[in-house]
Amino acid sequence: METSTSYKTLTREQFLFSEMRIAARLMMQGLSDKEIVQEIEEGNLYQYPTNKMIRNITSVCLKRLHTLDSVKLVDLIANGSSDSAKQTCLYAMIKYYRIVYDFMVGVIGEKYRLKDMSYSRMDVNVLFTRLQEQNEAVAKWSESTIQKNKQVLTKLLVENEYLDSIKSTTLNPVLIDLELKEVLKERNEKAILSAFNCFE
Repeated sequence: METSTSYKTLTREQFLFSEMRIAARLMMQGLSDKEIVQEIEEGNLYQYPTNKMIRNITSVCLKRLHTLDSVKLVDLIANGSSDSAKQTCLYAMIKYYRIVYDFMVGVIGEKYRLKDMSYSRMDVNVLFTRLQEQNEAVAKWSESTIQKNKQVLTKLLVENEYLDSIKSTTLNPVLIDLELKEVLKERNEKAILSAFNCFE
C-alpha cells in the first residue's frame, strides 16, 4: 500500500476523529460505501448543517479508511481506545496526504530521531518553502491555502498530543499503539514509524 505521491490541500479536511470513528463503525458492520453515506446523511450522524457537507466529509473519511487497506486497522478506529484510534486515523492521513507524510516523517519523525524536542512555526515554514521550490502543484497554492495547511498540520499535533497546545514549543514523547506498530512493521514502513517516535 503506497503513500500518495500527489499533493492535496488540507484546507477543508481536518483530522475528523469522531467522523472517522462513525464511518469506521458502519464499515465494520459490513455496509457498502453508498450505504454508509446514506446512513450518515439520513441520521445526520455528523450533526452537520447541510447534506452536501455530510456527503463531502463522509467521502473523505471513506477514502482514508480504504487507504488503510486493513480490516484490523479500521476496527481499531471503530472500537479501539481513543488513543489507539487517533493514532490509526493519523496513520491514515499520513498514507492519504503526501503533505502529512512529509510533515510527520520529514519534520516530526526527524526531530524524534535527533532527540530534538523543540517545535516552532519555523519548522512548518521551512517545510513549505522547500515544497514550493520542489513541487509545481504546491508552488501554485495561494498564500491563504498555505497558511490554512500550516494551521491544520499544527492542529494535528495538538489533537494527537504531540503538542499541548498550538502555542507549545516542546514536542511530547509519544508511544505508538502496539497493534498499529505491528502492522507498520509487517509493511516495513520504517519511515512512518519514526513519526510515532518508534525506532526499533
